[in-house]
Amino acid sequence: MLILLPPSEGKAEAGTGRRLDLSRLCLPELNPARAEVLDALVAVSTGPDRQAGLAALGLSEGQRDELRRNARLRAAATAPAARIYTGVLYEALDLATLPPAAERLARRSVLISSGLWGVVRLADRIPPYRCPIGARLPGVGALAAYWRRALGPAMTAAAGERPVLDLRSGAYAATWAPRGPLAERTVTVRVLHEREVAGSPVRSVVSHFNKATKGRLVRDLLTAGARPRTAAALVTALRELKYEVLEQPTAPGRPRQLDVVVREL
Repeated sequence: MLILLPPSEGKAEAGTGRRLDLSRLCLPELNPARAEVLDALVAVSTGPDRQAGLAALGLSEGQRDELRRNARLRAAATAPAARIYTGVLYEALDLATLPPAAERLARRSVLISSGLWGVVRLADRIPPYRCPIGARLPGVGALAAYWRRALGPAMTAAAGERPVLDLRSGAYAATWAPRGPLAERTVTVRVLHEREVAGSPVRSVVSHFNKATKGRLVRDLLTAGARPRTAAALVTALRELKYEVLEQPTAPGRPRQLDVVVREL
């Protein structure tokens, strides 16, 4: 099983180890693209027009420190991606407390999307950075479109014959969409909160708790040692873990779409 996660806006304040070395990152065929985006990000973060830099990254005046951090990326200390991302999903996933077997499975199974790196594995050493997928960088353009051109062959090869659990948010999902037989082995998840209104159950999409639920879901799969070989087996594994899963109708050649229903947030 390949598990695709979004990054988090929240990141560790600093790394603790050696400087960035692109050659050590997973999927080395992406390194030319990573280097181009990195150069563009450093350039826009160090340019004389700070307002243009803030605008390119969608930052406010109070976030100028993010530009300073980006300016030092090539010399900054790194840490494993598992420790760099600190948002709601990663708090719920709580990678640091996984049992050893679950941690090994996570290292083999999880890929994290990134506006700067394309994708990284949990063990890849990266510095903290700010580079949202909605950014437009000089010479690179819109990052979602840029990575859409670069990621296809690498991601298809990374998936191999495994089923894919795609938990990315919409903006990151736009950087790579599985095609053909791989799409039919892909499962996407939407989290719905069910509550009673005027005596009737009402379901609605949640945001913050969507992330937390997805983090717990991945943790449960890893802790259970789940190794489904098909999309159907992945759905079965979620149900065996006591998740309430509703499948939505999907057309041939498209990913399976699941709603996970939660009642307590």
